[in-house]
Amino acid sequence: MSMSSIFSRPRLVVKKVLARAQNEGDGAIVRRSIGRPELQNLDPFLMLDEFNVSPPAGFPDHPHRGFETVTYMLQGAFTHQDFAGHKGTIRTGDVQWMTAGRGIVHSEMPAGPGTHKGLQLWINLSSKDKMIEPKYQELLHQDIPKVEKDGVSVTILAGESMGIKSQVFTRTPTMYLDFTLKPGSEHHQPIPKTWNAFIYIVEGEGVFGSSDSTTTPAHHCLVLGPGEGLSVWNKSSKPLRFVLIGGQPINEPVVQYGPFVMNTKSEIMQAYQDYQLGKNGFERSRQWCSK
Repeated sequence: MSMSSIFSRPRLVVKKVLARAQNEGDGAIVRRSIGRPELQNLDPFLMLDEFNVSPPAGFPDHPHRGFETVTYMLQGAFTHQDFAGHKGTIRTGDVQWMTAGRGIVHSEMPAGPGTHKGLQLWINLSSKDKMIEPKYQELLHQDIPKVEKDGVSVTILAGESMGIKSQVFTRTPTMYLDFTLKPGSEHHQPIPKTWNAFIYIVEGEGVFGSSDSTTTPAHHCLVLGPGEGLSVWNKSSKPLRFVLIGGQPINEPVVQYGPFVMNTKSEIMQAYQDYQLGKNGFERSRQWCSK
């Protein structure tokens, strides 16, 4: 294991936030990292939840406008259905990239008994994309590219790692990598210089940024400062699993009211009104409820 970064300017950890458990939806438990008071957002990211749900809990019918949600299942399965008749189940290792655009109303509920866990990321859309038609990209575990080398395995949900690219189209340019490092291994991952980036530790503990920084355990979100890329070391005796997420900042005002994220207060009022009255993308919400 080398003790130094391969980057002349490695990205160092500039903020560390513990994602504490809180209640959300109908009886669900989430650990929110981005989106809590200490880290309201990290342009272009609005929220990251690690969710833990057992029936009958879940996320019943609710709307979205103005951003994308990315759901990545770590354990179990979730069934989602929306007011356009789109329905499906994502299982362990599957990902659903949902562009809500001008409006979606949907439910997300566990698909069977037991514990269901995953990550849900909210990615903002630029003002020109906020009112586009809704769209889904769904990828099964076996169709998501994976690479393994020198004790490091990576699943490439979006972006590129170790020379392998994801096929996902990211309207807001984004990378989303799921790493597992065996004990004693290290990895050096380039990140586009203009992008914001962060890490969320799923299990184990790791050393991030510089090899002499302190070890950070699971359920922490680490915001990375400027530089060329991330260096990480697993100096422990157990595997380390974390996601590295980065994106190009949109640099526009963010006004959020629950599930609506727009650029101005008047657009938020409009979104709320459209949802209440079933207009401008929410036409189908008046007659619909999930089964």
